[in-house]
This record gives sequence, structure tokens and C-alpha cells, in this order.
Amino acid sequence: MSADAATIRQALRENQDEPEGPARNARSERLLTEAEQTGDTGLLIEALVHQLQVYNYSSEKDKMFVPFARLLRMWEEQPGEFSDFMTHHLFWMFKWVSSSMTDQPHIPLASIEKWQAEMAHRYRLAGHSERAVRQGELEIARHLGDRERGERAFTAWLAADRDRMANCHACELHGQGSWHVWNGRDEEALKTWAPVLEGEHVCAHEPHAVLAGSLLPLLRTGRAEQARAHHLRGYRMVRPMESMRYSAALHIEFCALTGNEARGLEILAERPAYFTDSGNPGSLMSFLTVTALLMDRLVALGHGGQSVPGPAGTEWTAAALATEARTQAFALAARFDERNGNAYVSQEVRERLARVPLLDRLPLGVRAVRPVSAAPAPVRPAAVAPEAEAPDLAALLAEAYRLSEAQRPGAREAWQAVAERAADEGTELAPLDRANLEDHLAMDGSLPPAEAAAAFARAAGLYEAGGDAGEAVAAQARSAFARSLDGETDEAAALIAPLVEQGLALHADGGATARQASGVLVCWARITEQRMLRAQDEKGHEAALADLEEAAREVLAFTEPRRGEDRIATRTAEALGFLGDVAAHRGDGPAALGLYERACAEVYEAGLPWAAVEYESGTARIAAGLEDFATAERAARAALEHGESFVGPSGLARLHLRLAEVLAATGQVAEAADRGLDASHWADESGEGDTLGVYARHQLGGWLLRLGRAAEAAAVLEAVLPDISAEHHGDGMLVQTLWWLGDGLMTLDEPRAAAEHRLRAADLAREWPEQHDHAMLAQLAGEALYRAELNAQAERAYARAGELWRSLDETSGLVRTLRVRAWIALREGRLPEARTFMAEAERECAARPELGAELASTYRQTADLIVQACEGEPGEAADEPVRVAYEEALGYADRAAETFREAGHLGLGTAAMLMGAWLEADLGRGPGALSRARSVLDAYEGVPEGTDETADARRAEAESVRAYVTGAA
Repeated sequence: MSADAATIRQALRENQDEPEGPARNARSERLLTEAEQTGDTGLLIEALVHQLQVYNYSSEKDKMFVPFARLLRMWEEQPGEFSDFMTHHLFWMFKWVSSSMTDQPHIPLASIEKWQAEMAHRYRLAGHSERAVRQGELEIARHLGDRERGERAFTAWLAADRDRMANCHACELHGQGSWHVWNGRDEEALKTWAPVLEGEHVCAHEPHAVLAGSLLPLLRTGRAEQARAHHLRGYRMVRPMESMRYSAALHIEFCALTGNEARGLEILAERPAYFTDSGNPGSLMSFLTVTALLMDRLVALGHGGQSVPGPAGTEWTAAALATEARTQAFALAARFDERNGNAYVSQEVRERLARVPLLDRLPLGVRAVRPVSAAPAPVRPAAVAPEAEAPDLAALLAEAYRLSEAQRPGAREAWQAVAERAADEGTELAPLDRANLEDHLAMDGSLPPAEAAAAFARAAGLYEAGGDAGEAVAAQARSAFARSLDGETDEAAALIAPLVEQGLALHADGGATARQASGVLVCWARITEQRMLRAQDEKGHEAALADLEEAAREVLAFTEPRRGEDRIATRTAEALGFLGDVAAHRGDGPAALGLYERACAEVYEAGLPWAAVEYESGTARIAAGLEDFATAERAARAALEHGESFVGPSGLARLHLRLAEVLAATGQVAEAADRGLDASHWADESGEGDTLGVYARHQLGGWLLRLGRAAEAAAVLEAVLPDISAEHHGDGMLVQTLWWLGDGLMTLDEPRAAAEHRLRAADLAREWPEQHDHAMLAQLAGEALYRAELNAQAERAYARAGELWRSLDETSGLVRTLRVRAWIALREGRLPEARTFMAEAERECAARPELGAELASTYRQTADLIVQACEGEPGEAADEPVRVAYEEALGYADRAAETFREAGHLGLGTAAMLMGAWLEADLGRGPGALSRARSVLDAYEGVPEGTDETADARRAEAESVRAYVTGAA
């Protein structure tokens, strides 16, 4: 074999590992040309097979037919030039070529049927089963909409024997499940796909495709949570793979049908070439169809004019892209129908475009940066009795006053209904009615502070004009408080002081109710709290804190003697809440907890549980800090229950997150993740996706990881990572996100990506005063690099970790880095250096009596290293150096067993004893091996079978030693 041929073969192997796409295809074309120039027919065959493979897994699938025809011709003319391996590839690829023809409308149906028959003929002559042939026939029938032929082919497919030409188990199960879905048998499909979804059968493109195919069946069978998980897991898999446009389309369709239109837009934006890649018209048609479906959803939501990603070179709106994608999809469908002689493909496109959402919303836990809909209003108590139709203005006013008097959360909506009806009728409201209207519409915080202040001031004037001086003063106080929310705390403080005097004087003279006067006092306390929150230094903060305590006690001094009078329970509760805040700021958790609980009790007793939400949330926060998690959980659940119908998206995000954190702290991680998912959704809906939503998703990723749902965790953490910065969120949160993401990626066997995140986290932790996390992250980065077989980088990471452990006087960590560095050295053929690292680890352990188990592990690993360094196998005529090495390894194994025994580690000790037994056997010393095996059996003599996995495993291995020795004898 010439040097050039060897170089080309190496290049072919390297190109096989490159990412799918035009660059890999172009290189395969260059390599084919180079192979042709060598005159080596075998190399040419390899280059053609390689080219066919890369075309098949790319956007240029239409190019695969030429190299296959050439290969087939060479097979017919020069079969002797094909090795067994290349012969297998040729027949294997027959399936790819035959089944891919249905996706190419320019290939006549007669040609497709001819190739299918040709495949059946050649397989039969070669002695292969019909299994792959019948699967191919099923795909033709499915494409034509021929159900009867499809059922025959499906039955014949399953009846035929599996042989070397059958698709892998994962791909076969994918096809079988897809047939069930096409026939409306979702449950049967999911059952068929289970071994692929559970990891029993996988391949290069599975479970990627099955995860995508399962999305709608899961939704249709009521498994929304599982569908979400499959989307998060599955889209991560297909995202980097150019050839999986059809699966990406299924993810877009899922988004369009679950209220995740924004996520669908993100997917569209990630691969603009999907709009124009024409090598697989079948998958292009599918992609265009779901794009039109997604755009239709946006138009239906009122966003037809929104800018959306589409084919490059043109600015697209949702409405324009909907028309364009639909037109192109139907044009492709028409080409298929003309080829097929029926209208089935166009019918499928129409049915897919007609699909309606299966869920109004399914939170995914990832934030799309292209919002498409305003936050829906949360469900609120009805302002009017259900049976009342088109109530008149008088009825609406009566209902609004009733809800206001009862202090119901729906009062604002009732007053809004009054405003709308009055405007419709052109009716001028009486001054007091207008005052109440202005007042209530400004109360819930939806208006900017300046607008709210103006509305309260207008209300005050109207109250005054209507003869209600007490409410006028209260409204002026509310106006002052609104100004403090806009940063005008000094101005608000100056305004509130005379209003307090005026309100109390009016009450003393009978001109103001207790609720009105106490409302003025409460506004004084609220303004004081704003001054505390906005204090620029500790001195100012402490002064404002003292003022807040004084103001809150003034409220209590007024309300407590009047308990039960004039709806002032909420005033007492608010004052108690302020005092709870004061105690919390001063670090007195127990006092704060008691005050918040008293505030809750006040409104509970008054029959106003919805007024307790803020105090319940405070109770949950403080109780969690005191590790009274039972109280914290109870309060957090109560806050969510009482506030869910009226707090709005922002409040819902906070309430769900509060409960989630309490649940996670008590080990209820599954529900914590569910609540975290809700928190992230409502944060996005409230417009706080880049603030509160970031924290919620960060936490959600960690909880998913704890649950062992690494794929979902990685998807969430990857999505939130760009939104986290050390500047805005603190380097601790950024490091933790990177740490979790690295752990998740290691679980998913993506060590290179894991190493990248762990190294970044380690660099951030480098400057921290406490260096333990820095050391741990450096070691974890080394672990990922080692698994990725990046030896030099792994060595540097472990050396860095080792020095950090040494500086921290944590010898066990240092020893572990030394042992791994030994294995890296051995991997690179540097045995003396490997032995040096192990010896250093041994010395470090020996100097610390408490590290007996680490010393034993070092002995055991030294024995392993010595054995693995030997190139030969010992035996009757083994080379003397190998026997010497095995004798040395045996000594280390014995020391490991004894040291483990002394350290109290029976399981590890018996493992070392069995290693010694195998070494004795390989050295030809059967009696010694049997003696050691017997010692292991004796060690577990009193342990019943099936009660201890380690004991069972050791006994089984000891029996294997005995069988090996006696069999050899």
C-alpha cells in the first residue's frame, strides 16, 4: 500500500468524524478525486462508500445516487475488488438509496418500484433475509397513502428473519412506531418506542428521531410532562445535525401546538439554511409545512406583523412567511402528487396545516428571546354573577361597591367594568363614583408611580367634592406614597406628616372613619419603608429602620384598641408585617416569624385570607432561614393558594419559586422542579424573563440534575447560561450554573463540552478567597479532559488541582490527582513517570495515618498499572520480565487487601484479594489462587445469598477463579 493511499485512508477516517454538512461533503469529493488518481481500486471503493455515507447524512442527500450507481457497476464488473466489509456496505447502502427515492419527486414512481424490486432480487441472490426489503416497501406504501399495501409489508417485515442486512434495532423500532402513529395507534407507538427511549437500543440517529416522533403522540395521550422532557432532550440532540431537518420540524410543530411559538421561532432562527437546502425535498416540504403552521399561530394571536426569521435575503413578517411557506409546501406536494398519480401528499400537508393547539400553554423551562404574546391575565373572581347578562350601570356600580366594601381582590376589575360601561353609554358618573373609580384603578400597582400619584390626587379632589373629607385625606396619603415609589421619598415624607395630623383630627371629630384614618397612618409607614429601602449607607438605613418601627407601632396603637371595627384588620396586619420586616432586617428571625404569623392570623380571623399572601410569603422565607421547613412549606403553599387568582404573573413567579425552594430544601425535588418550571414561565409572562426568570431557570436546572434528568437539565442550563453574568448575578451563580452544566454533560457523555464549562468555572473561582471550589473544579475539569482523551490538557488540569489541594492541606484530594496523572502517563507510554506518580501518592498517604483507605487504593491502582503496562500475557512460557512485573503487582495487591482490611473496608479488601487470586492463576500457581478465592468465600460465609450485592458479586468472582484454575488444570 503506497504512502499516499495510507494518507487518504486516514483522511477518510478523520472526515467521517467531522460535523455533518457541505464542508464534510466537499472534502469527501476531494478525497475521492485523490483516491482515483492512485489507481488503487480498493481505495476507490472505500472513498465512494465514504462519500455515499456523508451525502446520506447531510442536506445534499440527492447526490448519493451517483456514487451508489458507480459502486454497483464496479461490483458487477470487479466483484473481487470488494472486501467482505465493503461488500456488506454496498448491500447495506442499497436500503438507503431505495428508501431515499421517495423523497425525490423528480425520480419516477416506476423507477422507485424498479429499484425496490432490484433490491429484493439482489438480496435474495446474496442469501439475505427479506426483512429490510419489506421495510423499504412499507415506506413506499406509506408515502403513497396505500394503507392496504402498507399493512401487508408491515406484517411481512416483522415476520422475516433479522439478519446482517436488517436495520439496527433502534431504527427498526422507530419505523414500526411511526407506522402505528400513521394509523392512529399512539399508545402502540409509544409502547414500541419504549426500548429506544429508555436507552436499550440506540444508534447515531436514535433516540434523536424517536424523541421527535413521540412529541405529538405523548400530547394526544395526556403525557404533557413527558412530551416536554422529550422536546428538551431531543432538540439538543438534533440541533447540531444537518441531516435531521425532519426531526427539527417535529419540534417546531410541537412548539406551535403547545403555546411555545416563541421557542419555535428560536429553532427557525438557528438554521436559516433549512429554508433553502434542496437536497431532500421531502424533509423540506415537512419543514415548510410546520413553518406555515407556526406562522398561522402567530397571525391568530394578533402578531401577523411581527418580524420573524425566514429565508435569508428578505425581511419577513409572520403573515408574509405564512403565505410563502404554505405556497412552497403545496408546490412541493403537487410535484410529489404528480409523480405518484394521486393527491395524497397534498392532503397530508392540508391536514397538518389544519392542526389546532393541543395545549394552551406548556412551560418548557427555557426562555425564548422572541416574545410573541402578551401575558394572559390570571383568572380572577368574577365581578358579576354568572347568570347576569349585560348588567346595567347601576348593577355594575352596586357590585363594585360590594366588592370594595368586602375588600375582595376583584374590586379593581369591577370598577374597570363600570368605567367601560359608563364610557359606552356616555354617562357622567357622580363625583363619589368617579372618585372610587380613579382610586381603585390606581391601587393595584399596574400604573407607573407618577400616573398613580396623579390618579390618587384626582380621586382626593372628587372625594372632597362629594363630601367625603376622610377618604379625600386617605387618597392624598396614597398619592404621597405613590410618589415615594418613584424615588421622591423626601417629598413624600414632607407631604405625609400634615396628612397624618389631619386624618387623626378628622377621625376625632367624626369626619373620618377608623379605616380612613388608619389608611393615612399606613401610608406614613409605607413611605418610611421606601426611605429604608433606598438608603444609601448603613447609617441612613438604620435611621429609616427605626422610623419604620415607630410608624408601624403608631398604626398598631390606633388599630388594636379598635379591633373588629370598620374593616381595619388589614391595617393591623400590615403594621405587624412592617414590624416583621424590621425584625428580619435586624437579623431576629424568630421575632420576624412570630410577627408575620400574627399578621396572617389577623386577616384570617377577619375572613380575608387573600390579604395574607405577603405575610405568608414572609413566613415561608423566614421559617426556611430558621430551618423550620414544615412551617415554611405550609406558609408557601397557603400563599400560592390564596394569591394564585389575583397576584398577576410576577407574583405567581415569586410564589411558585418560594415554594420550590422550600420543597427542594426538604428533598421534595420532583415537585420543586415542577414549581420552578411554573416560576420560569410566569417570570417570562411578566416580562421578567431576563431577571427573575434567569434565577428560576438556574435553580430549575439544578433540580432537574438532582432528579437524574440530565438531558433536560443540560437544555435548561445551556439556555440560561448566556443570560447569566458575574456582573449582574454574581460569579457564584455563574460558577454554579457552569458546574451543574458540566456535571450534566458528563452524564450525557459529552466530556469535551463538560471540560469547557468546568475550566471556565475554575477560572472564575481562581480569585475567590476560599480555594476549595477552585481545586474541586480544576479536578473535575481534569476528569472531563481525561475522559475526552485530551491527555496533555488533563495533565495540566490535574497538576493545577493537585497544587491547590496541597496548599489547602487536603492530602486525599492531592493523592487522587497524582493517581490519575499516573494513568495519563501510562496512556502516553511513559511508564517510569507513571510509577513515580504512584510512588508519590503512596508517600503522601503513608504520612497521614487517617488515609488508610487512600493508601490501600493507591496500592491497588499501582498493581493495576503494573499489569496494564505489560504487553504480554504470563503463562508457562511467558517472558521473564512479565512474570517479574506480575509478581510485583501481586505484592501490591496483597498490601491493598491488608490495608483495606485494617481500614474496615471489606468489599474493597476482598476485591483486592481476588485480584491477587487472578494474578496467582496467571502465574501458574493454582493452589495459591484457590486459597485466596477460598478466603473471599469465607469472608462472606455469614451473609445470606441475595441480601448483599457486593457479597454476591465477590462470591461469583471467587467461583470464577476456581473454575478457571480447575479448568486449566
